[in-house]
Amino acid sequence: MEGVRPGGAPPAAAGGPGSGSVPSLFPPGLHGIYGECRRLYPDQPNPLQVTAILKYWLGGPDPLDYVSMYRNLGNPALNVPEHWHYVSFGLSDLYGDNRVHEFTGTDGPSGFGFELTFRLKRETGESAPPTWPAELMQGLARYVFQSENTFCSGDHVSWHSPLDNSESRIQHMLLTEDPQMQPVQTPFGVVTFLQIVGVCTEELHAAQQWNGQGILELLRTVPVAGGPWLITDMRRGETIFEIDPHLQQERVDKGIETDGSNLSGVSAKCAWDDLSRPPEDDEDSRSICIGSQPRRLSGKDTEQIRETLRRGLEINSKPVLPPINAQRQNGLNHDRAPSRKDSLESESSAAIIPHELIRTRQLESVHLKFNQESGALIPLCLRGRLLHGRHFTYKSITGDTAITFVSTGVEGAFATEEHPYAAHGPWLQILLTEEFVERMLEDLEDLNSPEEFKLPKEYSWPEKKLKVSILPDAVFDNPLH
Repeated sequence: MEGVRPGGAPPAAAGGPGSGSVPSLFPPGLHGIYGECRRLYPDQPNPLQVTAILKYWLGGPDPLDYVSMYRNLGNPALNVPEHWHYVSFGLSDLYGDNRVHEFTGTDGPSGFGFELTFRLKRETGESAPPTWPAELMQGLARYVFQSENTFCSGDHVSWHSPLDNSESRIQHMLLTEDPQMQPVQTPFGVVTFLQIVGVCTEELHAAQQWNGQGILELLRTVPVAGGPWLITDMRRGETIFEIDPHLQQERVDKGIETDGSNLSGVSAKCAWDDLSRPPEDDEDSRSICIGSQPRRLSGKDTEQIRETLRRGLEINSKPVLPPINAQRQNGLNHDRAPSRKDSLESESSAAIIPHELIRTRQLESVHLKFNQESGALIPLCLRGRLLHGRHFTYKSITGDTAITFVSTGVEGAFATEEHPYAAHGPWLQILLTEEFVERMLEDLEDLNSPEEFKLPKEYSWPEKKLKVSILPDAVFDNPLH
């Protein structure tokens, strides 16, 4: 539960900075963020705040202690409208006493290293900021805390619902640097500010097919779609491609053709079967996807897939799948911040099979299974990644299955041109030649309009011994039926 109250300081402090409180009583991490807010809003020392009544560190459900809400007058000279500016408190280390975040020193990131912000266009006659963005920010924060995966500029979030629970077309999010807030050095590390930008479904798809930074730049050029400060207008009824049809062909399509996509993998509803032979024993890969005791990814496989997703964003060097014995790296890596744990880590470490006991197996024939949303990304995988010499990974959200498509230009894969289908435990790699990719794109053309076909849908290439099925979600939610 949350409450709205005038802000400026947490209840534990005698008052906010500048209100006469003793600085030592005010949590230093909180003090640093408030200082940056005061720099932008010196005339709003006590903004309205949405406050977590039961703090996360006391067992409450909401990771953010506070969300402050400021009134921003915009910048008429830059065509920036008046708007509400929301700032979170809690993804960074506010207290420095390990109650939420482990203190790791002053040189690195504080907590997760960032706080979220959001800019919402102020409606005519609106005297107080809507509070729904605070719950939206709490939802994103819950994901970060539960997965321990961090966000960075250019990331996208598929939300599949109007951000304010209305009938709005703004149903997804991109993330970018806040245009006004500067990084803050606190006693517990550095805090940056990532701004949430609401986008339409078509804009999200373009970001997936190309890259988030490219779409953010286009949004900045269209005032009604965000403008230079990327302000979200929930009443926006047109996409940037409807406002300016030339953007799709002249910017996005050319960008995909030139740059490919920087989306290197997704969490998805997916599975795979080995059709080379019927299941005979526990070593058969069919037990990986279907069965009451699915095999779990080893820790080193988990590490390699995690590194695969991180390194896949690099555009200007030869794509390389990290070796299976890759060690975790600290710091930033190719535009992605590392997780504080393996993002694909099994929930039950006791069930992990020792890596050295899992052999890499060459398969003659495989059957890939995806739900409709995941299947719709296959053309992106083929056109935006493999045709540019890269790789793309689907990681199951319902188990430990992983499917990585690799091109002939990717080094370090255990799938080869001689043996294009290879499995290491529940991780399947599929190597596709450019010629076969082109053919698959032609055969999978209707995946670009998934609303026009009925499920289940099957595609087959008998001479390649490959089958792909697009199945209802229920198949993955209850795989034994």
